[in-house]
Amino acid sequence: MTPVELSRTVLCAVRRAVDVGELSVPVPASAVVTPPGPGGCGDYATNIALRLAGPAGRPALEVAEILRPHIASAPGVADVAVTGPGFLNVTFEGGAFAALVEEVLEQGTRYGYGDALAGQVVELRVPHDTRAEVVADTLVRIVATQGGRAEVRHTEPVNLRPVPAPEDPAPLGPDAARWALLHPAPHDRPRISADHLVQRESNPLFRVRYAHARTRALRRNAAALGHVGALHGVRPPSGSGGLGLTEAVPHEGSPTLSAEDLRTPGDTGVPTGARRTDASLEISAHASIPASPASPVSPVSLASVPREAVLPSPPRQHEADLLAALADYPHALCVAARHRAPDRLARHLVVTADALLGFQHVVLPLGDEKPSAAHRTRLALAEAAGTVLAGGLSLLGISAPEYL
Repeated sequence: MTPVELSRTVLCAVRRAVDVGELSVPVPASAVVTPPGPGGCGDYATNIALRLAGPAGRPALEVAEILRPHIASAPGVADVAVTGPGFLNVTFEGGAFAALVEEVLEQGTRYGYGDALAGQVVELRVPHDTRAEVVADTLVRIVATQGGRAEVRHTEPVNLRPVPAPEDPAPLGPDAARWALLHPAPHDRPRISADHLVQRESNPLFRVRYAHARTRALRRNAAALGHVGALHGVRPPSGSGGLGLTEAVPHEGSPTLSAEDLRTPGDTGVPTGARRTDASLEISAHASIPASPASPVSPVSLASVPREAVLPSPPRQHEADLLAALADYPHALCVAARHRAPDRLARHLVVTADALLGFQHVVLPLGDEKPSAAHRTRLALAEAAGTVLAGGLSLLGISAPEYL
C-alpha cells in the first residue's frame, strides 16, 4: 500500500462509518497521511479524526476509535493504533514498502505528481531581480507537477519577492548558483560563496548530487557483479512481488540564470575508486568498478523475489529513513507548489540524499558475501531514491550527474 492508497483507504473508512450511521459528517475530499510524529508509531499517521471531531460533535479520540476498525480491515494494513489526541497510526503488512518502491520505479521522475492545483492559474508577479526570476522559473515547473499553470509577469504589485542575493551568483556556475538561490527560504538572504562548490559533507548540494551519482554507481557495480536482470520497464505479473526498474530521465531544457557567463564549471569530480576523509561519504573498494560506456547496464529485475523478502520487518533504520523520505516526497512537492516555496523541495532532497548515503553501504555484497534477494531489493530501493533525486533536481533546474 502506498501513501496515496492509504489516503483513499482512510476516506473509504469515513464513508463506511457514515453509511452505517456511526458518524454524521460530510466525507472530506482528501485525507492527509504523513510519517508518524513524536509519540506516534507504525508507518504512517493521519489526523482525520481530529478534522472530523468538530463536524461530528464528538471528541477526536471517540471518532478515532470509530474509524480504527474500518481502516484496520483494509487489505495491506497490519495494525491501527490511536495515539495522542486522536491520531490514527497505521502499520502496513510486509509488502507495503515493496509497493512504494514499485510505484516510484514505475512512474519514474513523474513520481509525486498530483492534481492539487488542477485547473488553477498561479500568477507570479516578480521584480527584475535574479533570485526572484530564478525562483519564479522553478515554480513554473513545480506548479505544473500539481496540475496548475504558473504565469510569470514583471509588474506591480509584486507577490513574489524573495530576499535578493548580496552579489551576482553567476561565477558559481549554473548548478551551484541555482542551489544558492533556491535552497534558502525566501525570507533568508542567500549565501553566495565558493562553499557551494566544495566536495565535502558540509555542502548540501554536493551531498544531493553525490547521492544521485552513488545510485548510478551502485547500478553499474551490480552489473559488473552480474547482479542485475534483463527486464527493462516491465511490470512483473500481479502477485509476483517483483519490482521492475525504469530509467530516471533527466529534465531537458531547464533554463539557466539568463546570463551568458553562467557556464558549467570544470569537471570537479573525483576519480573512480577515490576515498574521502568523510566516513559517511567513503567509496568502498567493491563499489568502484566502472561500467563500459559501450555496454549499457541492464536494469534490476526483482520478479523472482518474494514480496515478503523485499524489506524485512522491522526494516533497518537506514532503510526506514529512506523509505520515509520517498513516501513523503509527493507531500513535499505539493507543499512547495502550494506555498510557492522551492526551498521545501530542495530541503527534502537533502533529507533523501542523507538517508541514501547512510543506506548505500549495505546495497551490494561485501567481501565474500554472496548476492542474495535482499541485495536485489536494496538495489531497487537505491534506484528508487536515485529516481526521486533526479526528478527533484530537474525541477530545480540542476543537473543530476551520473559520475561525481
